[in-house]
Amino acid sequence: MSLFVLSLLMLSSFSVMPFTHADSGMIGVNYGRIANNLPAPEKVVELLKSQGINRVKLYDTDSSVLTALANSGIKVVVSLPNENLSAAAADQSYTDAWVQDNVKKYTPATDIEAIAVGNEVFVDPGNTTAYLVPAMKNVQSSLAKFSLDGAIKISSPLALSALANSYPPSAGSFKPDLIEPVIKPMLDFLRKTSSHLMVNAYPFFAYAANADKISLEYALFKENAGNVDSGNGLKYENLLDAQIDAVFAAMSAVGFNDVKVVVTETGWPSAGDENEIGAGSANAAAYNGGLVKRVLTGNGTPLKPKEPLNVYLFALFNENQKTGPTSERNYGLFYPNENKVYDVPFSAKSMPVNDSKEKTWCVANGKTSKEKLQEGLDYACGEGGADCRPIQKGATCYDPESLEAHASYAFNSYYQKNARGVGTCDFGGAAYVVSQPPKYGKCEFPTGH
Repeated sequence: MSLFVLSLLMLSSFSVMPFTHADSGMIGVNYGRIANNLPAPEKVVELLKSQGINRVKLYDTDSSVLTALANSGIKVVVSLPNENLSAAAADQSYTDAWVQDNVKKYTPATDIEAIAVGNEVFVDPGNTTAYLVPAMKNVQSSLAKFSLDGAIKISSPLALSALANSYPPSAGSFKPDLIEPVIKPMLDFLRKTSSHLMVNAYPFFAYAANADKISLEYALFKENAGNVDSGNGLKYENLLDAQIDAVFAAMSAVGFNDVKVVVTETGWPSAGDENEIGAGSANAAAYNGGLVKRVLTGNGTPLKPKEPLNVYLFALFNENQKTGPTSERNYGLFYPNENKVYDVPFSAKSMPVNDSKEKTWCVANGKTSKEKLQEGLDYACGEGGADCRPIQKGATCYDPESLEAHASYAFNSYYQKNARGVGTCDFGGAAYVVSQPPKYGKCEFPTGH
């Protein structure tokens, strides 16, 4: 008897656990202003509120913007730009003055919850990497001086290019030359201050560069066969989850498996140059709409299922003065005239009603004897060829540890694999078809193979 079947047999004494999941994550938006045609900040605050967006990230500490955000109920992340890092690292009095003039002056009326010290510093042409952690420490000391360190966190957004490897996610690792000089000291700082690592993750770039290997559906949160991580057997339904888990794995590899992550930038361009494969408004709408829905359903990533996913969309507006390829000027959710580039719901309330129409699943009949359930489970996972890796210990669908939950997953896998054919959801009366997604813990049941 295989160890897998033996472990499943040991589960037969467990009762069904109640349905639980992580708290839903939050959605914010990046308010970039590299443009000469944007609405006044007061108008932008009205727009944010009308859309139910209550978190915004800025790339500076512009006075007119921070003043407009006062008493708005919107939480704000401000930024210390890369060009200020060397001064901030060298001199505590510089960060004291910066915090006083750019942060303390606006609080508490403007609800500043975090400071991004630099942005994608490791790829900054100005070679500012060496200044990063000293600057973060000085800004932290300055916040403490003004008794703001309890309310305001500090971090620094990393580009995914800080990783030497991101595939499979379980093999995620940082570039060796960054680990000792900056990654470990920064993660140690984040751990000590209970701050999140900020990560900028763009499935668009990975897809555009590897469209022959990555399916568009996988990149856009659409229904797809998924990808199983060969290192740990976890199944990924979308590329963003895989990118985030590669960062978690990289942190774990250097001894920091307890630092949380916030995705400070992610998005998809609504237009691009001819060679920018996948750019376009339909794909941008699918990506951002799928992302919002995925975040608000309350599941974490396969590697960290209990951690809500918190994300800032990039970006609020199309910015006409950004340089580079056409895509750079077309990440906006809104045109400067405040019309939507495409429709994206920002809250669960405004989402379309359940899209499970015409989809069916196969689940175990809880009233059937344990023997019959076990027999069906053994068949599905063995001869039947169902994908039972997700219900092995440590994988995404192992919890809840109940025979009914595990049998349901196996029965459904077999049913979907056999194209939901008549008679493929029976197992001697131990199973039946349902038209609503099954709810067992945080486990998501596939609807196709």
